[in-house]
Amino acid sequence: MMRDQANFQPNPETAASRVTQPAFWGTLPARWNSDTDDTLVCCQIRQETHDVKSFFFRAPDERAFVFEPGQFVTLELEIDGEAVNRCYTISSPPTRPHTISITVKRVPGGKVSNWLHDSLQVGSTVRVLGPSGEFTCARHPARKYLFLSAGSGVTPLMSMTRAHHELGEDRDIVFVHSARTPDDIIFARELDLIASNQTRFRTAFVCERVGTRTNWPGVTGFLSLPLLKLIAPDFMEREIFTCGPAPYMKAVRDLLDEGGFERSHYHEESFSFDTIPDVAAQLTTAHVADALEGDVSFAVLREQAAGFSPATVEPEVAQTFTVSFAKSNRQIECGSGQHVLDAAKKAGVRLPASCTQGMCGTCKVKLVSGEVAMKHAGGIRQREIDQGMVLLCCSKPLTDLVVDK
Repeated sequence: MMRDQANFQPNPETAASRVTQPAFWGTLPARWNSDTDDTLVCCQIRQETHDVKSFFFRAPDERAFVFEPGQFVTLELEIDGEAVNRCYTISSPPTRPHTISITVKRVPGGKVSNWLHDSLQVGSTVRVLGPSGEFTCARHPARKYLFLSAGSGVTPLMSMTRAHHELGEDRDIVFVHSARTPDDIIFARELDLIASNQTRFRTAFVCERVGTRTNWPGVTGFLSLPLLKLIAPDFMEREIFTCGPAPYMKAVRDLLDEGGFERSHYHEESFSFDTIPDVAAQLTTAHVADALEGDVSFAVLREQAAGFSPATVEPEVAQTFTVSFAKSNRQIECGSGQHVLDAAKKAGVRLPASCTQGMCGTCKVKLVSGEVAMKHAGGIRQREIDQGMVLLCCSKPLTDLVVDK
């Protein structure tokens, strides 16, 4: 028997018991701002490989996330009564503004990665600062890209890839990812799907060994210049973005230099202390493990680090200076013998930070006016210093300061 559709009324109890749609559907939400809305809720956890998970977050008031693909966020956590900051690349694209995700590899001995894998649950809240960072294809438009990644260094390049895919831009991209075994390839199925949808998007996987696979059709070994020429014969014409552990990064730089690639079209993001030997020698195994967890901490060419010197000498007489934050309209007092970041934290001003030793570049800002004494360990390029950038974690004021933050 057919219902009289015009006279049909739903059962009130049945309608009320239905799951409601999220409030943001069909609306244009306001932008999320970590300066005022610092807490996010974990809404999904996805197992990517045996030791890699993606964690998805949503703003409690359904605000939208606005960022550039390749940027990172800083997690402010409390683990065993200790405040810990750690930076992670956003693996989701800005084309999915209602959620944001990070993809984390469990690192043996790593305090944060193990806590995330073992303790963070759907419904848990975390404090997040950002997004930040300059490692993004949005600032380097090109006809052709070459994405080179290894391990969890795939995350910023995945955000860039997802963004191009979901915007319907069939950009000429060659995505080369190196992993220990085929089972360690993060996002393998999604990359294959994107390649099937985009005519000019190509993937190539290079695995150190086969592992448990008996039918691996891909390449085994390590990325080399001859192999790169086979995968991307026109790599000299491409804008190259690279992210991975320090040995991989050095190998990529060396092979590109061997091939005569123009460094002005090369961009990298790394996450290891061991590219600064003098500093790394002073770190414990636990320190290195913690450093490896943050997958965006070191974004400079480290071979230049040893040549960097302080911006100026420190004052002999102790003084107190005013530090003004232009965007947040905050002011703090900072002693001449105190790092600006330490003074800001003491005053309750939240700023992105990770290593706090002048290595990672997380706290890099533009100094609008004033002078500082800065002793860094390679977390900032000389040309950035010449442009007025400073690292707040290792900068002490010489005068009153105005910071673009």
